[in-house]
Amino acid sequence: MAADKRKQKAKGKSRVTKKTQAAAKASGPPYRVLWHPAADAERDASWPPEEKVAMLHAVEKLEAVGPGLGSPHSSAVQGEAGQGLRELRPRAGRSRWRPIYRRVSPSTFVILAVAPEAQIDFRGFDAAVRRAVERLGQLELD
Repeated sequence: MAADKRKQKAKGKSRVTKKTQAAAKASGPPYRVLWHPAADAERDASWPPEEKVAMLHAVEKLEAVGPGLGSPHSSAVQGEAGQGLRELRPRAGRSRWRPIYRRVSPSTFVILAVAPEAQIDFRGFDAAVRRAVERLGQLELD
């Protein structure tokens, strides 16, 4: 019986991988993700080091899948201030950090800020969203 459960888990993992690969192939151009310099510094200031690695893995998923990256790896920022912004959810939402990003061209995303998870620190999340909006307004897009 335990062997059957392991097989089911393995099958579930392979389906997710196949879905992700299929979405990456069908979603269009290769995507690139850029870090705003201030967001890069915020990422480097996050702790513990495993959280930084988790953020980088989430970025790799965004690069592979682009706008097709959905829940639990990404979601829209709630509220009027965050309209048009999205949050990456490292470790499928189990990370306490959320890179805030926006699509700025068909193939490019920019991470504008790194926020604490909203349920843990709503004021910190809200402040990061405000920083992201401000930084978005300062970007010079080609």
